[in-house]
Amino acid sequence: MTDKPPSGRAQVARRSERLESPADAPARGAVTDRYLLQMMGRFLLPYKWQLGLVGLLLLAVTGLTLLPPLLVKQAVDGPIQQAANGVLRKEDALNAMLPYGLAYFGLIALTFALRLGYTFVLQAAGQAALRDLRQQLFEHILKQDMKFFNVTPVGQIVSRLSNDIEALTELLSTSIVMVLTSSVTLIGIIGVMLALEWRMALLSLATVPVMVVSTVYFRSKIRDASNNYHKLVAELLAYINEQFSGMLIVQLFGRQRVSRAEFADLNDRYRAMHMKIRDQYTYYAATLQLLTAIGLAIVLYGGGAGVLAQWVTLGMLISFIQYTQRTFDPILNLAEQIAQIQQALAAGERIARMLKIEPTITETAVPSPIQKFKGSVTFDHLQFSYNPGTPVLQDIDVHIPAGQSVAIVGPTGAGKSSLVGLLSRFYDVSGGRILIDGVDIRELPIADLRHYVTVVPQSPYCFNGTLADNLRLFDPTISREQMIAAAKTANAAPFIERLPGTYDYQLLPGAANLSHGQRQLLALARALLHNPHGILVLDEATSNIDTETEALIQKGLEQVLKNRTSIIIAHRLSTIREVDRILVLQRGRVVEDGNHDQLLAQNGVYARLYRRQFLHGMDGSEGSEALEAAR
Repeated sequence: MTDKPPSGRAQVARRSERLESPADAPARGAVTDRYLLQMMGRFLLPYKWQLGLVGLLLLAVTGLTLLPPLLVKQAVDGPIQQAANGVLRKEDALNAMLPYGLAYFGLIALTFALRLGYTFVLQAAGQAALRDLRQQLFEHILKQDMKFFNVTPVGQIVSRLSNDIEALTELLSTSIVMVLTSSVTLIGIIGVMLALEWRMALLSLATVPVMVVSTVYFRSKIRDASNNYHKLVAELLAYINEQFSGMLIVQLFGRQRVSRAEFADLNDRYRAMHMKIRDQYTYYAATLQLLTAIGLAIVLYGGGAGVLAQWVTLGMLISFIQYTQRTFDPILNLAEQIAQIQQALAAGERIARMLKIEPTITETAVPSPIQKFKGSVTFDHLQFSYNPGTPVLQDIDVHIPAGQSVAIVGPTGAGKSSLVGLLSRFYDVSGGRILIDGVDIRELPIADLRHYVTVVPQSPYCFNGTLADNLRLFDPTISREQMIAAAKTANAAPFIERLPGTYDYQLLPGAANLSHGQRQLLALARALLHNPHGILVLDEATSNIDTETEALIQKGLEQVLKNRTSIIIAHRLSTIREVDRILVLQRGRVVEDGNHDQLLAQNGVYARLYRRQFLHGMDGSEGSEALEAAR
């Protein structure tokens, strides 16, 4: 009996739809095999000399592999046949065969050495090309805008950089060697057989057309199954990442049973898809093995008849048996590699799609940098919507002089964080403009804009490493003295100096060993350290923290905000009473604008929120509800 809920499969199906990323959106035909080969060729081009050496060694190996059956033919039709006919004594025949034996083993040894050489060179070039591809893919993902990361699960990105690259690694390190060797060897063997005896050659190649048809048929089957398999792997990784990242919620609400059921369904689908690929490959390999046996039987029967009819010698028959086996060996090798090749091409297809995704936030061809930064901000009749027809911000027309501190308050969904995202140009406006010192931010180099505007998010992220690493962001040019000075200014030094190891304190993943308030102080010090004079944006930096920590942050803010332009998205009104100006945002519009005293005198939305929050002793969350009710 299982505890799996009846809706588990439906839940996973809905989750699969949600996990579909832009990289999976284009039609499958949009990326052809020719395009994939061109893409790989582009990364292999810098190593053309190594590949040229591989080609020469490969031709040499092919030529050497064609010689042993000829030596066997010469030995059988020469000394052995002469000894059988009594022309040579047995002792003389054995002596005459010695050079053939030495030459045979010499060819094998030389072929082995050359195979080892071109395999080593090819793997070195292939690994270098894949290193370049992995680097370019990572850099391509880094330059994507926030919209890409909002709709692309982390598991799919990890899968592209790990599993899919690994599939291409197998292609270049193993499969391509086998394919090239087998293809060139097959062509060479067919040429030699036709030159020796065309009738025997036709007998030897009788089953090859059927093999080719089988290869084409199973190729498409394996390719489709491989595409679905790797898509499922990415979905599995995304699900695991989501569940472990949200483990607190899973355990807090007792969702372990549901998570087990969903994972079991994904796991079953993973196994079923893996078995489907194995079955297709097994059917393909078995078909080729059967055709190989039939082909050898045709050669033995037809060649035997030729020996009896005396248009084929015994040595030629033996050599054709060897050539026929060597003809089937490359085809069987290709069959063994076909699954790996199709998986690699499917992986390359997904990588190519991700490389085709271009960020929607692009830099202008002719940027207009700010000549002398002061820090004024202008929202010039700003319009914005995430989806057409659903406006988030409407006609925001506000000028913030340099050095002014401005607070933005409003209910959930009013557009406060969207306004911050637009200022940092994580998204582009739908209408109007945003100006910094009179320059449209779309005309600024993105690196300059991010230098001018620093955002302290509501939930600051901390990397694995020490506290100092997270303050410096692993920048070795920042001295310890600068780091400590920034921590003191932001009022983060007191809690840091109480930690064991102080600035060398090792943080757990996600800074789980720091409180939310401590992470906020750390983020404030980090912003001050990396951008001491730019525009500072605090995105509800004092929400969800205790009163004591709020006082520490407020004291730090007094130093950080001094003489600099700042925009504070406020949840608690206690943190914004001393700012120069307060904007009240409602349904995407600015409905009130003034300082604390002026807005109280207007007796509007802000005043009603203030009275509820302070006169009735409400906390911040109730104040937000009051502001919502006051609309």
